[in-house]
Order: sequence, then C-alpha cells, then structure tokens
Amino acid sequence: MLAPLDTARDRRSRLRILIALPALAATTALAAPASMQAMRSLRGHERIVLASSPDPADPNIAAQRRILSDWSQGAADRDVRLVAVAGPRVEGASDPAASLRKRYGLTQGKFEALLIGKDGHVALRSAQPLDAETLQRAIDAMPMRRNGGR
Repeated sequence: MLAPLDTARDRRSRLRILIALPALAATTALAAPASMQAMRSLRGHERIVLASSPDPADPNIAAQRRILSDWSQGAADRDVRLVAVAGPRVEGASDPAASLRKRYGLTQGKFEALLIGKDGHVALRSAQPLDAETLQRAIDAMPMRRNGGR
C-alpha cells in the first residue's frame, strides 16, 4: 500500500492546526470553569445566591438550583450565580466550605440561603430557598441595577 503524498497543501493544513492549538489551549485556560473562582474575585462582577446546608442531600439545595434554573434568563440578565455549600463541598466557587460559613455567619445545622450583592453585602437571608420573584424584586431595587447597571 502506498502512503499518501505529502503535498504543500497538506503541510499548510498541519501548520494551521499547530498554530491554532496554542491559541485554543489559551482560550480554554482563560475560560476555566467559573466554579474555580474565589468568592472575593466575583465581587463587582456577579451577585451570588449562596445556599448552604450541613446535609449534602438537603432538598432545599436542589430546590434553590431548580428555582435558578427555571429563572435562568432573569438570573443571567442580573448576573446571578449559585454557590452551593453542601456539607464539606462547595460548588460554584473555590472557597472552602468552613471559610464561607464563617465569613457569612451561616447557621450551623440547618439550611440557609443568602443573596449577596455585587458589592459583597448580604441583601437577603432566608431559612428557605429564595424564590425568583423575591430575588428579582431585591436585585432590581439595588442601586447598581436602578442606575442602569446589570
């Protein structure tokens, strides 16, 4: 069997691929999962719904996820991100669970949901999942949002 001819066109195609690979790798590195960012680095960029429970199987965590999923367009328009602290695990940020519980004064032993503004202040605190209407009303009343910001 004869090997295919190595033409100038084939070499140019391979060269384009080799040139594109580092650019693709850099783009992928920059677009690393947002969940790997620390909460402090999100300040000024995103509002956080922080849902916390000592029990990873707490149905309230799942309910908060579902609420934000169902309200995805409204959440995206308002730069809202979910950070879930379930037992020792954190999803949506790189901070350790104990650090987040201490920083935000989360109650030990029960579910709690917070809305944290872009400036880092806690705008809402609830023992139940925050519904979309409550989130929308609270966010739309925030000074940055009223002044035409996202």
